[in-house]
Amino acid sequence: MSAVGVADAGRAQAVTRRPGPGPGPHPGTRPVYVTGIGVAAPNGLGLERYWEAVLAGRSGVVPITRFDTSRYPARLAGQIEGFDASAHLPSRLLPQTDVSTRLALAAADWAIADAGVDPSKATDYDMGVVTSTGCGGFEFTHREFKKLWSVGSQAVSVYESFAWFYAVNTGQISIRNGMRGPSSALVAEQAGGLDALGHARRTIGRGTPLVVTGGVDSAFDPWGWVSHLASGRISHATDPERAYLPFDAAARGYVPGEGGAILVVEDPVAARARGVRRVYGEIAGYASTFDPAPEGVREDLPARPGRPPGLRRAAEQALAQAGLTPADVDVVFADAAGDRDLDRAEATAIRELFGVRRVPVTAPKALTGRLYAGGGPLDVATALLTVRDGVIPASGASSDVPADYGIDLVTGGPREARVSCALVLARGRWGFNSAVVVREATL
Repeated sequence: MSAVGVADAGRAQAVTRRPGPGPGPHPGTRPVYVTGIGVAAPNGLGLERYWEAVLAGRSGVVPITRFDTSRYPARLAGQIEGFDASAHLPSRLLPQTDVSTRLALAAADWAIADAGVDPSKATDYDMGVVTSTGCGGFEFTHREFKKLWSVGSQAVSVYESFAWFYAVNTGQISIRNGMRGPSSALVAEQAGGLDALGHARRTIGRGTPLVVTGGVDSAFDPWGWVSHLASGRISHATDPERAYLPFDAAARGYVPGEGGAILVVEDPVAARARGVRRVYGEIAGYASTFDPAPEGVREDLPARPGRPPGLRRAAEQALAQAGLTPADVDVVFADAAGDRDLDRAEATAIRELFGVRRVPVTAPKALTGRLYAGGGPLDVATALLTVRDGVIPASGASSDVPADYGIDLVTGGPREARVSCALVLARGRWGFNSAVVVREATL
């Protein structure tokens, strides 16, 4: 998010992304199935409530209410309302957790219940946790910093030692559920959530039967809001319906959001052995690439002269890893930055890979805002629901797509379609690109 966030990420002991090509062939030969999903989104708490809101076009973008925004140039966000952490978590956890961790723990509980997993009856080292966050415990740590500066060190919570940390969601989910298998945390801003799913997929390929994975972010305190604004790409619009218009001629930036999705992914042999009868689909392929910053140019715009942006390569490598071609893809869930230059660059990558208007493209994140590490996993969850129900959600209020983009953006309402395979794209600031392929599956 900001220079401060990058510095903190460098100090963290989390697994951060290395520049370079995708991970290569998937270790192991068995597929990886999604058996449970938990969603905490601005327009819906819980998977089915979120899905109902998306299909109805209900937005979670609202004026921020957690602090006074009257002196800020942007005042809208995808804010989760109605979440009572005390109704979901034991009282002992509340003093030691940031809002992002509380949301992650609740979403993990929902995903685990959805998958029908009883962690107490499973072998602890057969369950891993892989999550991503781009912000860490922003609100918690800034509250404690204020105590430090205004009162003194004796007033600072002892939990500050870990509540801010990028790996805290992985750790708290692991501790709460007794999951001692291979676990990791990844930091790559908006791309990090897909990286977590890709790493979870590799973890299962290496022999761990079950992994809880995904991403959740939240940074809606005054300091966190300034960090959002520092990107220079936050929409200053005052109309929530028109603030975030990805791929639209009137695009004016994006709206930050909070929340995300947590998924349970499993080895199908292990899933069958414990009696699973229903799966959402397969995580069939994953890849990541990196765009070095052009010298003297904004660090997140297309790559060095003569070198094409890496988003298309990530998509191609993810499809190749899944053993698929572009012709097999029924819908693309776009990164959808809401910035005209970045939207154009992504549209170019999609058009060159699939052909002019040859595949439906959607950006339901227009209804939630960009959730940073939570955005990719939420798009994957939405893609799996699209496969399940045969309906592609619309892209918020976007409607006027420039003809030269050459993409078939789903607008105006959901589109019924036979969907068996979806490609999900994400880009993080500083050059990160990720792609995940999901497809239908049965046990």
